[in-house]
Amino acid sequence: MKQLNLPKYSFRITGKEGSEMILDTLRKKYVKLTPEEWVRQNFVQYLIQEGRYPPGLIGIEMRFSFNKMKKRVDILVHDRQGNPVMIVECKSPEINISDFYEDKVYDQIGSYNLGYKVPYVVVTNGLVNYAFRFSSEKNQYEHMLEIPFYEDLIALKS
Repeated sequence: MKQLNLPKYSFRITGKEGSEMILDTLRKKYVKLTPEEWVRQNFVQYLIQEGRYPPGLIGIEMRFSFNKMKKRVDILVHDRQGNPVMIVECKSPEINISDFYEDKVYDQIGSYNLGYKVPYVVVTNGLVNYAFRFSSEKNQYEHMLEIPFYEDLIALKS
């Protein structure tokens, strides 16, 4: 798998080349190792190890319905009361997420957030990470310079 712009983490990978499986420690099962899954597993470890996000408050591929359509969020972070506070959308490293205004990725995560109404969203392809905070006063997302530590995220939420 491609080297990402994240710290290097250790993973349990099994299977033959082309059909590898990676252990998702949060879901406690092996899942197919795709480029997007590689980004997701690395970013989850980044949140846990660098951002001090509690593993028990992170959901992976969380399903929800919006306008009678079934959707799935890559990573959903909750506060200690169980309320969703951050959505992370993971893309393959080959997907260009740098075009803010024309990329379907941002429309996708925005539509997901219509269902959850979380104050923070992150988009990552493992090479580039973008974090945004929703400003209710301006009714728009504001770009953040960095992904906050969990404690800061919870403090900023209020």
